[in-house]
Amino acid sequence: MASEKNPASGSTSMLLLQLLSERDMYGYEMIETLGKRSENLFELKAGTLYPLLHTMESQNFLISYEAEVMGKTRKYYGITKEGRKALERKKKEWQSYNRAISRVIGGELCGIE
Repeated sequence: MASEKNPASGSTSMLLLQLLSERDMYGYEMIETLGKRSENLFELKAGTLYPLLHTMESQNFLISYEAEVMGKTRKYYGITKEGRKALERKKKEWQSYNRAISRVIGGELCGIE
């Protein structure tokens, strides 16, 4: 398998990169969007989110910038070219992991096709 032995352990960063590949977002927006799309299966707390964002920023997967919206200054995050490459790697790892799990349990493939 690829670099991570268990992609499920790194799935949160993959999900965040996916969200940011669609548009730049600020922290609370990511938390809300992830919760809605996952039917609240993924309920990130700020104390979990921001360390992940800072780590991904230090890996050059993300950039951050401040913008004023309706009188409030928010810190937005955007995905970099390197982040898009990492997202594709993580998706491939997830697909491989998902296929292996499905073969073991004998169920239908679910997730990314």
